[in-house]
Amino acid sequence: MIMDMDRSIHDECGIFAVYGVPNAAELTYYGLHSLQHRGQKGCGIVAVNEEGELHRVKGGGLVVEVFNNENLATLKGSLALGHVRYPNAGGAGIENVQPLLFRHNSGDFAIAQNGSVINYNRLRKELEDSGSLFQTTSDSEILAHLIKKDSSRQETPRIDHIQNALNKIDGAFTFVIMTRNRLYVSRDRYGFKPISIGKLGEGYIVSSETCAFNVVGAEFVRDIEPGEIVTIDHHGIRSRKYTDRPCRHAMCSMEYIYFSRPDSDIEDVNVHAFRKESGKLLWKECPAPADIVVGCPDSSLSAAMGYAEASGLPYEMGLIKNRYIGRTFIQPSQSMRDKGVKMKLSPVKSIVSGKRVALIDDSIVRGTTSKRIVRMLKAAGALEVHVRIASPMMMHPCFYGVDTSTYEELLCATKNQEEARIAIEADSLGYLSEEALLEAGRRSDLCTACFTGKYPTPLYDYQEVVDQHKKNTFKK
Repeated sequence: MIMDMDRSIHDECGIFAVYGVPNAAELTYYGLHSLQHRGQKGCGIVAVNEEGELHRVKGGGLVVEVFNNENLATLKGSLALGHVRYPNAGGAGIENVQPLLFRHNSGDFAIAQNGSVINYNRLRKELEDSGSLFQTTSDSEILAHLIKKDSSRQETPRIDHIQNALNKIDGAFTFVIMTRNRLYVSRDRYGFKPISIGKLGEGYIVSSETCAFNVVGAEFVRDIEPGEIVTIDHHGIRSRKYTDRPCRHAMCSMEYIYFSRPDSDIEDVNVHAFRKESGKLLWKECPAPADIVVGCPDSSLSAAMGYAEASGLPYEMGLIKNRYIGRTFIQPSQSMRDKGVKMKLSPVKSIVSGKRVALIDDSIVRGTTSKRIVRMLKAAGALEVHVRIASPMMMHPCFYGVDTSTYEELLCATKNQEEARIAIEADSLGYLSEEALLEAGRRSDLCTACFTGKYPTPLYDYQEVVDQHKKNTFKK
């Protein structure tokens, strides 16, 4: 999917942690750089020095903008926790940039999260009513307050307090908690979000995606299981289930479709291979009367390769992405916004002119960027543009850590396929079926709620959004 200048789809963040490796903060810097695609609005690193003190550097912007030789040099030690962020429940603000650092008489600790706690509002009200004071508007802070509240009731090992806290929250999340001498890594009981453990020398690496292991030279060990909490310290790796409730694998399908890097493996399935197979199946279900196949950079290129291979049509680089456009590109007028899209993405006239183009993209959110790309290709001389989407129609908001939490921002929430085609001005429009999406990964356990409206969890406060949409749809 091309990043929409008006609205793009984002995952929440990426986590990278190091235990027992010298210069852990430097490794974390490179790990976060590998996860930069998961969040570009802020980042931070907390490290533990030889005296057991936790020190933090964080800021708004990209990893290369926040960190330099001087501030990295202040982060000593062989234990570090890092985070790249796109605002989730709680929005922007430097106070929400993670890792969050907490000072407590039982010992200081830092927390980094990927995903969303969907019973956040209820839990926050309960905690505030009982005297808790929040320093951020991030749902990640909920876990810290629950841990501290539980530890004030009983003196037991910290992992017991973490377990009790995790049992009170619901949603799609991975958490890494770092104390002065260990890491605690946990994953929600539905397995929505990826997180894995790697081995580097005598130490360990934790990462939201396996692509970061390759960069630092770590060897993949295993994924964290749904409902599991893993302790990493001088004893090695220890594991326990934090919940007695049923656990399942319901990995977010958008991790394969869009979020993750192609060189990552998620639960034994390579992302590039998944996307390429989805492209092949897309041709089978939605063949286009085209002369060439063009993919939207970057996440759609693998699907476009598969589509071209299955169809026998030539795969062409008909769109070029400019990687050097500033992420804070100013757009004070509509004309400048339009120029911004053209600067970020340019058609190759000599390739598309006089051709019928099969344009492959991974998904459509609002459709504004899709329409601009179709117009650009036709202005460059394309005779026809047949849009093919390597996922089903996105008809429902996601409440699990993807920033599509309203029906109003989704083109297909109120339009059928033909109406969507007209809206983006394509000559034809086709989508991959849910069955083919699951077939691409040879699995039947992905979360497809944004396509089907079948949410794996209770929605708590968000249920009102769904109920109101159903009511409005019924009235129509």
